[in-house]
Amino acid sequence: MRQLLPVAVDPVDPADVYADRPVADRRAGVRLNMISSVDGATTIDGVSGGLGSLGDKRVFAVLRSLADVVLVAAGTVRAEHYGPASVPIAVVTRSARLDWQSPFFTEPKARPLVVTVDDAPAENLELAAEVADVVIAGTGGVDMRRAVDELGARGFQHILAEGGPSLNAQLVTAGVLDELCLTSAPNLVAGDGKRILDGPALPALTELELRSVLEDDGYLFLRYRTASSA
Repeated sequence: MRQLLPVAVDPVDPADVYADRPVADRRAGVRLNMISSVDGATTIDGVSGGLGSLGDKRVFAVLRSLADVVLVAAGTVRAEHYGPASVPIAVVTRSARLDWQSPFFTEPKARPLVVTVDDAPAENLELAAEVADVVIAGTGGVDMRRAVDELGARGFQHILAEGGPSLNAQLVTAGVLDELCLTSAPNLVAGDGKRILDGPALPALTELELRSVLEDDGYLFLRYRTASSA
């Protein structure tokens, strides 16, 4: 793996590049990691694994190692078959309806969290509390800014989001995304797959500042800071 920007370094250790974690003012910093094909597809046959590479897995592992907690939508947990992880994983779900018997909850390396709403079915909340720490972040729908604040209050100051596209869009809309780590896979996919953000059009463009570019086997690893966090 080599670095192309801001200065050429070959080889480069991605752990050194990504150690510069985003820090926000008066809340936890939020970093988002996603992969997409050159034409913008985030999945092949419903999962992102078909787009990845050994280099992508390496960066994925580095980003997780630098996070206090991983924030991810329930749909992504199901589609990508998340298993136990050494870093706490906070699953965002409005219904609090998950497979509580899965190894993700029964064999955790770190106790997971469930980020949900106060009007989720009481039975689901009770089941969640048996195997995870329940974080209430809204009514009717998860308020992403409140979710970030609640996680920060629990000592998680460096949050890594892993999707999916709807959750990503909510983070941007809430104004809490500080850094985007985007892997550009050298593939064309076409089809009707979702982009890295899926939601209503933003009221204004979100400006990004390119901080670094790595390359490995044709894959580009782009790191952007939002204008407010650059």
